[in-house]
Amino acid sequence: MPGGRRMQLTGGAAARIVPHMTPEQTARRIAEVALLRGEFTLRSGRKSNYYLDKYRFETQPDLLHALGQMLAARVPPAVRRIAGAELGAVALAAATSLACGKPFVIVRNRRKDYGTASLIEGVLDRGDTVTVVEDVLTTGGQVLEAVRALEEAGAVIDRIVGVIDRMEGARENIENAGYRFEALFTVRDLGIV
Repeated sequence: MPGGRRMQLTGGAAARIVPHMTPEQTARRIAEVALLRGEFTLRSGRKSNYYLDKYRFETQPDLLHALGQMLAARVPPAVRRIAGAELGAVALAAATSLACGKPFVIVRNRRKDYGTASLIEGVLDRGDTVTVVEDVLTTGGQVLEAVRALEEAGAVIDRIVGVIDRMEGARENIENAGYRFEALFTVRDLGIV
């Protein structure tokens, strides 16, 4: 096998080989495909000389597979559902759901004004325990908005698990709001700082 890595066959008639990646290999691969240098304004309004483009890593099958496995390992048995906020965390929630066999829900940024007019898509029963997955966190503002919507719908939040913590206040803001927070990687793990 190439590079001594264990390989896994996935798919059906058009099967592809997805290499098993260690956390270190995953971190390197994320930095390789998603790290952009320049001048950027983040969702929080902060300025940064680098940007981690979540869509560049969430659309790569090898990374999505690896991240789904890593996120699923953080989901306790008592959790009933996975949740991800649109748009960025939806692929992560789906990958986590596939890896752990638990259903997921999508938290919309705003309530749709047609059909069911739902803010939460999928099945969420009052009292369901939920693990929320998120992509890149700076201050944690978007994930906290999603958590509030989930709680208003009756969910009990077990924890929030992010792929990358930029180490700019997200952990503190999330924990100060009373939630457990875990990150698969920090910007240090990606070799950025």
